[in-house]
Amino acid sequence: MSRILAAFAAALLFAGNAASAQTAAQPTAQTGDVSVTNAWARATPGQAEIGAAYLTLTSPTADHLTAISTPVARKAELHTMTMDGNVMKMRSLSSLDLPAGQPVSLKPGGAHIMLMGLKAPLRAGESFPLTLQFDKAGTKEVNVAVTKPGAMGPDKSGSMPMPAGH
Repeated sequence: MSRILAAFAAALLFAGNAASAQTAAQPTAQTGDVSVTNAWARATPGQAEIGAAYLTLTSPTADHLTAISTPVARKAELHTMTMDGNVMKMRSLSSLDLPAGQPVSLKPGGAHIMLMGLKAPLRAGESFPLTLQFDKAGTKEVNVAVTKPGAMGPDKSGSMPMPAGH
């Protein structure tokens, strides 16, 4: 009986090692976890209904950011801002491409997250959750630090330059 048990245990051990070797030899389809760094937003004046959030995304594989939500605003959307002469143009984006291994920064003066219908002012020193939805990586929640008004980044201060004529 003990020989049967020993043979059975050896067969299980061999099968486990063979499965491990086979798994190691096969490349895995890595959806990967998107890295989110430097998530920040500027503080807003008391009655402001619109704010913006910024962050840097890096995905190990090509992916797309497709949706955003937060409890601090009625709606969160991807937007891009461009200058046409002295005219600032903003438009919404349906998604944001994330090339494999390349950081994509959402920052003032470019692509950013618009927070519309703020439920309360964003106050410097506080933070709020932001939920990001990706095609491949799924859902990721991040914490957004609120900096002082006019800040140009999570560690920087100073006001954003206005176009000439304003």
